[in-house]
Amino acid sequence: MKPNFADILLLSVPERIELVQDIWDSIAEIPEAITLSEEQKTELDRRLESLRTGEAKTIFWEYLRAEFKL
Repeated sequence: MKPNFADILLLSVPERIELVQDIWDSIAEIPEAITLSEEQKTELDRRLESLRTGEAKTIFWEYLRAEFKL
């Protein structure tokens, strides 16, 4: 059953964020259902390498949470 988008918009922003997180978590439970293009795989590999080498700039979750008052 597809939820009515108008009903979703009646939720508060925190409730909508929680809904999105729940949806994302349900998708993550079945990674084999997600297909990536070669371009997407290449970009993910590039980003992982950037993290491994320390080139990527990261931000701690606690900082973001405080910044956006989550």
